[in-house]
Amino acid sequence: MALTVAQIVQLYRTEGAARYGMEAVSQEQHALQCAQLAEQAGAGVALVAAALLHDLGHLLALPESATGKDDLHEYRALPFLRGEYPEAVLQPVRLHVAAKRYLCATQADYWDSLSQASKHSLELQGGPFSVDEVEQFLLEPHALDAVSLRMWDDLAKDPLRVTPGWEHYRRVLERVCLHQPEKLAA
Repeated sequence: MALTVAQIVQLYRTEGAARYGMEAVSQEQHALQCAQLAEQAGAGVALVAAALLHDLGHLLALPESATGKDDLHEYRALPFLRGEYPEAVLQPVRLHVAAKRYLCATQADYWDSLSQASKHSLELQGGPFSVDEVEQFLLEPHALDAVSLRMWDDLAKDPLRVTPGWEHYRRVLERVCLHQPEKLAA
């Protein structure tokens, strides 16, 4: 069952109030900051929505999924978004973990820029890509969007950053959503 925009916002306001792993921000703050960074970079509305939704899978995780293994959060949200959002939203969400692995394999200083929490999760996610994996990743239609998303993801951990609120980002989600009533009536 796909989540509505209202359900997504409610999920972030409730479950998203929890701390974002070992970072100094909540899941909600992280999502809002990532979307703001995408907007500030001039990203299109679909990529801003992907930035907002990229870690939604963490909020849908079962409590027992925190077992020291990769939780595959980048896939968990897709069934709840598919059919409501275009591939330009879904694929950067799906690929944002792969983008971290790609960046570690292709940029010598990227590993050093990661927080301890991101370094730990990278190890659980398979570490840097091999040369073959880098080539395969680059064949993905939304790979470069996922790399941009990943860079914003890494920066969206500032406990003092002020962002627009959910009224603003609700409209972003509504603009890109495939089945909004106002789009169907137009």
